[in-house]
Amino acid sequence: MAEIQLRNVGKRWGSFIGVHNFDLTIADREFLVLLGPSGCGKTTTMRMIAGLEDVTEGEILIDGKVVNDLEPKDRDVAMVFQSYALYPNMNVYENIRFPLKVRGIDPATHDDKVRRASAMVELDDFLHRKPAELSGGQRQRVALARAIVREPNVFLMDEPLSNLDAKLRVSTRAQIKNLSHELAVTTIYVTHDQIEAMTLADRVVVMKQGVVQQVGSPTEIYDRPANTFVASFIGSPAMNLMEGEVTGGVFRAEHVEIPVSAPDGPMTLGFRAEDASLAEGAGQITAPIYTLELLGDATMISVRVGGALVSVKADKSFRAEIGDDVSFSVPTEICHLFEAGSGARIGE
Repeated sequence: MAEIQLRNVGKRWGSFIGVHNFDLTIADREFLVLLGPSGCGKTTTMRMIAGLEDVTEGEILIDGKVVNDLEPKDRDVAMVFQSYALYPNMNVYENIRFPLKVRGIDPATHDDKVRRASAMVELDDFLHRKPAELSGGQRQRVALARAIVREPNVFLMDEPLSNLDAKLRVSTRAQIKNLSHELAVTTIYVTHDQIEAMTLADRVVVMKQGVVQQVGSPTEIYDRPANTFVASFIGSPAMNLMEGEVTGGVFRAEHVEIPVSAPDGPMTLGFRAEDASLAEGAGQITAPIYTLELLGDATMISVRVGGALVSVKADKSFRAEIGDDVSFSVPTEICHLFEAGSGARIGE
C-alpha cells in the first residue's frame, strides 16, 4: 500500500504552465479524483505521478521515497487508460496475464492471479475471446483486470469510462466503486465528469488552468464550493449563479430580491435548484418561464435572470406554459455569496 505526496509539483513547457504548485498528500488506500475541464492539468498531474511526464519543479514521493527520477516500471503503479490499449492478437486471458509475464512473476502463479482478477470484473465467460469480439464495456473490464492482476501499490485511472455509453458508464462505475472497496489500494482517478467524481471519490481535487481550486470530500465541495468556478462545475444542474448588487441587506438583480447578511456592493449569489421551491404567493424571484424539462421524477423550471438561466426543481406533476409567470421561494439560509470580481466564497 502507498501514501503519495506531491510537494509543490509543477509542470511547464517553455512559458506555458500546465500544473502550478500542486501540493497534496494522498492517504494510503484513499480514492482521490482529479476533476476539471479539458486542459486543466489533471491528466498531466497523473502522468507525472506515473513517471510518463518529467516534473519541472517539486517532488513526488511514494511511501516516503522520492520517485522523480524513477522509471515508470519502478514506481509500482498500474494504469487504466481512456483507450483500452489491448493486444488484438491475444485473447482476454493472455491480455490479463501479460503484465505478469513482462515482470517475471512465477509462471506457476499466473493462472490463479488471472482468474482472480477476471472474476472481480465478471469476465470468466470471456477469457477465450479476442478484444474484437467484446463490447466497449467488456474491453474496459479487461483493462481493469490487467491492472488488478499486477497487485500494484497505486492505481492510476485516466478517464476510463469516457468511451462508454451512458448505461455502461453507470454499471462500470459501480464496478470500479466496488473494486476500490474490495482491493483497498490507493487510487487516483482523472475525469471531467462531476457525477463520477461525486460517486467514486473519498476526496475530490477541482482544477482549473493548472491550479487547484478546492480539495475536499464530495459533500464539502457540493455544499460549500470555494468559488464560482467550483460552484458552476459541480452539480447537475450546476449551481444557479446570479450577478447583482447588495443594498441595505437585500440582494437585487432583475426579477430578484433576496434578504442576505452581507455588506453593500456588487456580489454573485448562488443556490442549488433542489434547495429552492415554487412560491404560492410572491417569492424572491418572479419571472416568465423560459423552459420546462420533464425529468420523470421532477420538473425542471428555468427562468432568465439578467444573462443567466436560473433553474428550480418542482414536483413532477407541475404543469405550465413557456412564458407564464412563476415565483420561486429562495430562503436566505440556502444562498451562497461570492465576491463579484474574484468569485471567491464570502463567509463560512
